[in-house]
Amino acid sequence: MSENHVLVVDDEAINLMLIEDFLEQENLRLEMFSDPLIAWQRMAEAGSDFSLVVLDRMMPGMDGMEFLRRIKGDGRFADVPVIMQTAASAPEQVREGLEAGAYYYLTKPYAPEALISIVRAALEDRRARASLRSRAARLEEAQKLMLGAEYGFSTLEEISCLVPVLAALCPEPDRVAPGLSDLMVNAVEHGNLGISYREKSLLKWDGDWEAEIRRRLVLPQFVGRRASVRVSREAGAISFRITDQGDGFDWQKFLEFDPERAFDPNGRGIAMARLTSFSRLEYEGRGNIVTASIALPGNA
Repeated sequence: MSENHVLVVDDEAINLMLIEDFLEQENLRLEMFSDPLIAWQRMAEAGSDFSLVVLDRMMPGMDGMEFLRRIKGDGRFADVPVIMQTAASAPEQVREGLEAGAYYYLTKPYAPEALISIVRAALEDRRARASLRSRAARLEEAQKLMLGAEYGFSTLEEISCLVPVLAALCPEPDRVAPGLSDLMVNAVEHGNLGISYREKSLLKWDGDWEAEIRRRLVLPQFVGRRASVRVSREAGAISFRITDQGDGFDWQKFLEFDPERAFDPNGRGIAMARLTSFSRLEYEGRGNIVTASIALPGNA
């Protein structure tokens, strides 16, 4: 596997040394900068190939928020995840960072395991989304002819197969795919398999999340459970109606960013899907049915 190229920006030399030490055993090529202005010049160079940015928030010359906004405002870096690490952990500061596009908000001081876990998750998420975009682009033209369909799914592998097909129906597959994937994964893990929010947090930290899903899929109380996604194109919109066989959940509190969950490795998917992937997102009843819609051009 080739090295991932990571940009690290922090105005304190001791923090750069700690990050380098924490990530020493990972398959990464690190470029470290204490001056954010020079770091931005390096990132903006033609042909730069950074896969991830680890960014301090409070720096002289250009603070982390301005650096983050420049990244997210440049189409070349749209898919580059940014991990913001800082001592500024007030709820409004956390919300500002996440809503500006930070993949994760890590508060100082933190354990090496926390940084390693988030770096791995961010890079894997970027790889998965790149794969989704590639497959969606190949299917886009043929899928425009479809008026409606329904698919069943029960595993993460089946979700990976379906998401590019479904996203290709939309004008911007790259924007829809991440949110659609998050909603379908929720239907399997939280819905059909009953994995709680707290359980998923612990499993994510330990790297055992996918193994636990595979284990539960064959348990007597869960075997045979399937979720479904019905897609329809009508009235100037494309809608995805996702249903699972679980008991539902308290979905209202996940529609918005909650700073109290900002440091968990999960819990942002629904809010991000609502904010960035869909024109409208609505849950029904106890929460085991969700409809996500995309307005077609001219109908937004």
